[in-house]
Amino acid sequence: MATSTPVRHAWRALIGLLAITGVLFGINALGVYGFQQSSWVPELALDLQGGTQIILEAQTADGANPTNEQLTQAVSIIRQRVDASGVAEADVTTEGGKNVVVQLPGEADQATRDRIEASAQLQLRAVLYAGAPANTFVGEDQVETPYPTPDPSLESTPTTAPTNGSDTAYITPALQAEFLAYNCADPANDPAAAPTDQPLITCDATGTAKYILGPVELDGSSIDDATNGLESQTNRWVVNLNFNDEGTQTFGQISQRLYGATSPLNQFAFVLDGSVLSAPSMNGVILDGNPSISGSFTQESSKILADQLKYGALPLSFEVVSSDTISATLGSQQLQIGLIAGLIGLALVAIYSLIVYRALGFVIIASLAVMGVLTYIALCILAWRMGFRLSLAGVAGLIVTIGFTADSFIVYFERIRDELRDGKSITGAVEDGWARAKRTIYISKSINILAAVVLYILADATVKGFAFTLGLTTAIDILIFILFTHPVMQLLSRTRFFGSGHPLSGMDPNALGAVYRGRAEFRAPVSREGRTARSRGEAHRRQTIAERKQAELSATNDRGTRTAVKEGDD
Repeated sequence: MATSTPVRHAWRALIGLLAITGVLFGINALGVYGFQQSSWVPELALDLQGGTQIILEAQTADGANPTNEQLTQAVSIIRQRVDASGVAEADVTTEGGKNVVVQLPGEADQATRDRIEASAQLQLRAVLYAGAPANTFVGEDQVETPYPTPDPSLESTPTTAPTNGSDTAYITPALQAEFLAYNCADPANDPAAAPTDQPLITCDATGTAKYILGPVELDGSSIDDATNGLESQTNRWVVNLNFNDEGTQTFGQISQRLYGATSPLNQFAFVLDGSVLSAPSMNGVILDGNPSISGSFTQESSKILADQLKYGALPLSFEVVSSDTISATLGSQQLQIGLIAGLIGLALVAIYSLIVYRALGFVIIASLAVMGVLTYIALCILAWRMGFRLSLAGVAGLIVTIGFTADSFIVYFERIRDELRDGKSITGAVEDGWARAKRTIYISKSINILAAVVLYILADATVKGFAFTLGLTTAIDILIFILFTHPVMQLLSRTRFFGSGHPLSGMDPNALGAVYRGRAEFRAPVSREGRTARSRGEAHRRQTIAERKQAELSATNDRGTRTAVKEGDD
């Protein structure tokens, strides 16, 4: 029963690996044929595929160039917006002291373009009036007629000074007439340029509602964080906000003012680029700086709004100068060179394995093949779910992993050979060798993963691909060792070819200098003269310095004992 336990364990591990592989292929097949968003080929990054280039020009009040600090902050926020849209390996840089250049791999979809181009400051304004977006009316003649241009003689100054951002005294006859005639679809209307200390007429992002908003009371810099999630009580998607200390105090005062007011005076609008992102009603007094926005959100729409609120506080306004398609900076030739380098590395590892470990080398080759399959399908799934794209740096990470994986095989197989030299059977050597080798392998792989994580967090965007693929393949390497390499060795050690220590198996006792032959079939040690030169050389080469000194000391003591006995006989 004890002998069959490792066999059952090995088969369970292999079946588990087969199940994992099947699940991964099933997930990607669902993305390819079900959602039609995935592919059987990993997506390539900007340097290998080309993509879209968008140039944004900074707009300042006096027309002067912005400061370096403003541009640096803008680049950081725009890069966060791009990353939040699921696009990896994007390149965001400054140009000419006034422009921000955004380069995206592949064809940028409209949602990604909107994230990048929505670059004005985020504003928070109270709602004074809300209505339908129409700017026409039906007269007595039953004909639909546009509202006339406001008469310049209409009163435009409040009769009483407004006391807060929700005071309806802001709505003068001139403002009311302008609201009625306001056309949401007219490109000449630019609400983004409106003064921050004056009321604003604007529409929501979908053009289904029109608003009169009060002056700006908070801006996007007051928001520390914005996330989306499911509300536990209603199981609806909501957007959760977190204000800084100053924003918490101001928003608390606003919530006290708005809570309990009649609609729409109980609403507070989030305005980006002059367009209302959301105008939720105030359903309570919020003094902790952690309000949430609820509504008819889906997971995707709540995430988009959270990203817009989180990354909306740009220090500058930007205008899109151009949007063009660019060619690959490195191209297919460099990709082919990288793939050839990887194949050469695999070939060298295979040749070395077969020369040193004989038939065990095929275990290494098979493990690398399984690892390659899992890595390939994982890259396809990550391209679909996370927008990951393989750059030349990422290809370099895959190639480097080949060497790290070969090191792990060497550690494992040498541990098995050490156990064989100690006189253990082949099945026992496989189990004990794994028990000792896995600790070394786990420590080594943990260091590799830690280095990859640190490099991914701290390195430039051009190096993140290398760090990501290095960490991914290292994790897959550990999985392969546990679910494939060791179980295969458990099964092979019980076959006649490997279990009998065939000279071509890589576990030949005679070649390793051991004192047994076959599975648990021991023989008495023979004299030094009787050993073959090959076995003697192998055993001597494998000895440590301490073992050699101990052997010399034992030989000296043996000679002294024989001399004493001879003198006693005389």
